[in-house]
Amino acid sequence: MKLFYHPDQAHHAPGAFLVRGQLTSSPEGPVRAELLTKGLESMGLVLHEPEDIDSPRLRSRLASIHTPRYLNFLETIHARWRELPGASELVIPNIHPCGGGHHYPRHPVGQAGWHLHDMACPIGADSFRGILASAATAQAAAEALIGGHGTTYALCRPPGHHAGPDRAGGFCFLNNSALAATVLRERFSRVAILDVDLHHGNGTQDIFYYRNDVWTGSLHVDPADFYPFFWGGANEEGMGEGLGTNVNLPLPLGSDGDAFLEALEALIARLEAFRPEAVVIALGLDAHRDDPLAGMTLETQDFFAVGKRLSRLAQPAVLVQEGGYPTEHLGDNLAAFMNGFSGS
Repeated sequence: MKLFYHPDQAHHAPGAFLVRGQLTSSPEGPVRAELLTKGLESMGLVLHEPEDIDSPRLRSRLASIHTPRYLNFLETIHARWRELPGASELVIPNIHPCGGGHHYPRHPVGQAGWHLHDMACPIGADSFRGILASAATAQAAAEALIGGHGTTYALCRPPGHHAGPDRAGGFCFLNNSALAATVLRERFSRVAILDVDLHHGNGTQDIFYYRNDVWTGSLHVDPADFYPFFWGGANEEGMGEGLGTNVNLPLPLGSDGDAFLEALEALIARLEAFRPEAVVIALGLDAHRDDPLAGMTLETQDFFAVGKRLSRLAQPAVLVQEGGYPTEHLGDNLAAFMNGFSGS
C-alpha cells in the first residue's frame, strides 16, 4: 500500500469554532495529522508527499465537482473579508440563507453565509493552501492506484465529505473522496464511494445524486438526532439517472461495533449489486466511543474488524481519511484498521 500526506495541510489551522453557542477549540487541526501519522509509523508505514499541491490538472478536476464561484470564494474570501471594517481574523459567517436565497450576493459577508453552511468552517489567512494540499493528497492517492500501486491511502485534513458542489460544512471545504472518485472515473467506467464515517457524507451525496456512474453509500448516525441533520435519510436514493445509486443506512445514536458491522455488511451487499470497477473508501474513525464528537461506541478492535471486512472487496480501493478527532486512541484506531485491512 502506498500512503500519501502533504505537510502543507497544516496551513489550515483555525483553532476554534462555534458549537452550541460557545466558541470552542476545534478538534479539526494539525494535531489530527500528527496522531494519525504516529499510528501509521507504529506499523512501519511511510507517508509519501505529493509532488504538487496546485496544478491545472487539480483545478480542472475540482471544477468538475464544485462550482466556479465556490472555488473562487475559497481562494479569495479571506483577503476580501479582512478589508471590511472591524472584520475578524477568521472568516466566520453571521447570516445564512435559511430556506434558500433568491440571489447570489456580491458582499463578502453574504457570500460567507451562502457558502459556509455552518459554523465549523472558519477560514484563516493560509487556509486555502492547506485545503488545496488536502485535495492534492487525495488526487495523488487515486493517481497512484491508476498507476498500478494497488490500494492507496490519503491522509487528508481538513476532511471533505460534507463539502458539496457550492458549500463547505462540518470542517470540510473540498470533497476529497469525490475528487478521488473523479480521478478513478478517468480509468474506470463505474466507481463506488463507501463512506464509513460517523456522519453522513451529505456533500458527496449531493455531488453525485443525479449520476449513475458513481454509486454513493453512507453508514452513519441517524440525522434525526445528529449532524448533518438535514440529509442522510434512508429514503434519499438519488434522482433522475442517479435513482437507486445512493444508499443511506442510518443507525441509532450510540450504536456499537456489532450494529456497525451488521450495517456495513448490508451496505457492501448494495455496493456489490452496482458492480463497480474501483472503490473509494471514505474512512472515518470518529465512531470510536471516546471521539469528541460522540455519536457511536465502537472500540479500537472494531476498526480492525471493519478493515478486515473492507479488505475483502473485490475492487481496488483508495482510502481517503475523513473524520476521527484527537483522543489518545486515534492513532491506534487507524493502526487497527490498517492491520485489519492488510491482514496482519
